[in-house]
Amino acid sequence: MHQIDVRIEKDVYDVNNATARINSDELKSHGVRAFDLLGAIGSGKTAFIERAVPALAKKGLKTGAIAGDVYGDDDFKRLISLGIPAVNLNTGKECHLDAHLVSHGLLSLPLDEIDILFIENVGNMVCPTDFRLGAEKRIAIVSSTEGDDVVNKHPMMFRDCGIGVINKTDLAEFVGCDISRMERDMRRYNPEIKVFRTNMKTGQGIDDIIDAILA
Repeated sequence: MHQIDVRIEKDVYDVNNATARINSDELKSHGVRAFDLLGAIGSGKTAFIERAVPALAKKGLKTGAIAGDVYGDDDFKRLISLGIPAVNLNTGKECHLDAHLVSHGLLSLPLDEIDILFIENVGNMVCPTDFRLGAEKRIAIVSSTEGDDVVNKHPMMFRDCGIGVINKTDLAEFVGCDISRMERDMRRYNPEIKVFRTNMKTGQGIDDIIDAILA
């Protein structure tokens, strides 16, 4: 008979959530609004930041970013090329960022010079959902190339997100993806979620997401 120590799992989440609350207080004390970006590898998380930075700059807002990856600094290099303060966090074997690791990242950022902070989580649609980081809101990004059943296969990622983004809409017809189904599934799992359709290559839909973020 298998024995499962539920208490240990609960303790891990409790410790993480306590640290996330500390992160949240730290960000608020500097007037920083933070957003946790969730999504699979290639969904468009980094591309979204690349589009959001100039859009926010037009509104007089300064952006910072944390790039979370298991290994490497490819996304980090793209972010610093935007001329914004950014930190690269490698998780090693872990498939998600946690609040403790993010707290170290915050120490390396000039928070007084940042209005909006994007925390780009590791490219994974399962693990990051259980670990709060201290962000104000979560943004889940999926793409048409992942298939129109991707939302239904990962419901937990959307139940706790304020904004859902369906990216690569221009490729939907070529891969046989029903974008309307993806949108319906998002709203089925989270009736309060705001859903946007985007093409990060052209910038379609970015301004609407920025307006939702700043609302």
